[in-house]
Amino acid sequence: MGKKVAVVLSGCGVYDGSEVHEASAVMVHLSRDGAQAELYAPDIDQMHVVNHIKGEPTEEKRNVLVESARIARGNVKDLATLKVKELDALIIPGGFGVAKNLCSWAVDGKNCKVSKPVEDTIKAFHSAKKPIGLCCISPVLAAKIIPGCEVTVGHDAECEKWPYAKTAEGLKELGCKHVNKNVDEVHVDVKNKLVTTSAFMCNAPIHTIYDGVGKMVKEVLKLA
Repeated sequence: MGKKVAVVLSGCGVYDGSEVHEASAVMVHLSRDGAQAELYAPDIDQMHVVNHIKGEPTEEKRNVLVESARIARGNVKDLATLKVKELDALIIPGGFGVAKNLCSWAVDGKNCKVSKPVEDTIKAFHSAKKPIGLCCISPVLAAKIIPGCEVTVGHDAECEKWPYAKTAEGLKELGCKHVNKNVDEVHVDVKNKLVTTSAFMCNAPIHTIYDGVGKMVKEVLKLA
């Protein structure tokens, strides 16, 4: 039997939920490597809903679990029901939903709060010494929950290619070690069984993001 991997989503759409290409890449690579994805999301309201054409908030209200079902083709469970003992690893794709719905990084930066179901899940996998894969903005969750961990969100010098590089400074201020990596590379924190890659933190061709996510998945499965 292949490894069973919890994939935690944060909605559907880069500006207010999970980044769809990253979530899809995670599931494709898990499938190709013979692993089984079990999809979860918290049953909570989104911070807000963003019109993805205009990039502006609307007056709509949407639920994170219901929206995540769009990516999961309906097969997604409430994060509160996750049982770590039945799973081999955890992966959380990026997207602004991580920073808005799973925690408050988008508003509060390094002073953010992580939602309790997400914090409990990450702590449970870490305590069980089961690997955790995080891409794009989701390494901020580890920075808040796992003291002194090592992560990458790409490069720490802002430029056209790396528009979100200041995130690395916030991670360092939380006591993390940030390791500069290119978009098609990963960093493995062996001690904490934590695998991270930058994904869409980089302005890069989509196939390179897909490849970086694939390397993250492979390293997570090696540690499982």
